[in-house]
Amino acid sequence: MIKRLVVLITALGLTLLPITGAAQAQGTTQARAAAPSDTAPPPLTDGYGLTQVGTATGTAMNFVITVTTPQVAGRHHIKIILPSDYNADPDKRYPVLYFLHGAGDDPVNQNYPALFKSKSMITVVPDGGLRGWHADWRDQNTAAGAQNWETFHINQVIPFIDANLRTIAAKKGRAVAGVSMGGFGAFHYGQDHPELFSQVASFSGDIDLSVDSMDLRLAVVASLTNAAGALCGNIFGNCNGPYGPTVSSDALFGSPYPVFNADWKWNQIDPSRHMDKLKGIGISIYVGNGNGNPLEAEFWLEGASKHVRDNLNALGMPYYFADYGNGSKWGPKCNGGHNGYCWAQGLEDFIPRLEQAFASS
Repeated sequence: MIKRLVVLITALGLTLLPITGAAQAQGTTQARAAAPSDTAPPPLTDGYGLTQVGTATGTAMNFVITVTTPQVAGRHHIKIILPSDYNADPDKRYPVLYFLHGAGDDPVNQNYPALFKSKSMITVVPDGGLRGWHADWRDQNTAAGAQNWETFHINQVIPFIDANLRTIAAKKGRAVAGVSMGGFGAFHYGQDHPELFSQVASFSGDIDLSVDSMDLRLAVVASLTNAAGALCGNIFGNCNGPYGPTVSSDALFGSPYPVFNADWKWNQIDPSRHMDKLKGIGISIYVGNGNGNPLEAEFWLEGASKHVRDNLNALGMPYYFADYGNGSKWGPKCNGGHNGYCWAQGLEDFIPRLEQAFASS
C-alpha cells in the first residue's frame, strides 16, 4: 500500500525524466520594448505589480527573468521564448502560448524541443511554484506566505508580457497549456477566464479532482502536507523531497473530504465537472496508460482524462484526445509513463496544431 501511495503521488508531476536544452490584457496600451541586441535578452519594464530583480539570463531569443510580487512569497522565474524572426519585422505581432510546468519543477527546466521550433508565436513559462496549483489559496496565513498564483499569472504576468512584447493581446492570440499540475492549471484558467484564451491543452494533467478521482485529490493534499517527501525520504530515499513548509490539507481549497459538502470548493474548481465553461475554446488532452500498471501514476491520470472525455461527449463538445498508451508508437524513450519524454512528443504534435489554430483565427 505504501508503494502504491508513493506512485500515485507522482501524479503531481513531481517525478520527471529530465529534458535538457528544452488585469485582463485586451485593450492594454502596449509599450514596444527596445530593440534587443543579437545576444542579450531585451530590456523589459516593470509593471502590474511585478518587479524584476537581478539580471536576465540567456539569449535574446530565449531568456529568463526573475521577479517579485506581493501576490506570491519569494522570487519567481519567468522563461520567455521568442520566435526566430521576432526582430526582423518591428511591426509584427505574435500570439502567445502560456506553458505551465508541473509540481516540483521550475520554468528554467522547461526545455522541450518543440517549444523552441515555432516561428510564429511567443512562449511564456511563468513560475507556478513547487505546489502552487495555479490557484489563489483559500488560506493565506500559512507558513508558505502569500500564495495567490492565479492572480499572479492572470492579472500580472499576462499584462506585463503584453506591455513589453509585441503580442496579439486578445483571446484569439492566447493559449494556455501545461503538464501534470500545469494541465490542471491550463483547464482551470480556461474555465475561470474564457475571455482570455482560445486554446487549452493538458499533458497528463490532474484535470479530474472530483471524488471520481479521489486518488488524485489526495495526491494534491500530499503536496501540501509533504507526505510525498516524508514517504520518499524515509522509505525510498530522497526521491522528491519537501515542497515548502508543511501546511494544512485545507490550505488550498478547504477540506478535501466529501463529508456534508465540506469539499464544495474542490468541486467548484474541479475541471472535469465544468467543461461547459470551455465552449468555443479548442481543447486538447494528451495522456498515456502507464503500460497498464496501477502502480504507475499515468494509469490513474488516464482514467481522469477519460472522465473528462466522457463529460465532453455528453455535452457534445469537440476536442482532441491523444491516448498514446504504453508509448511504443509515440516517441523515443516514451514508455507511456508520467515523464518528460512522453510530454516532449506530445508537444511535437500540439505546437503545429496550435500554430494552425492561431493562423486561422
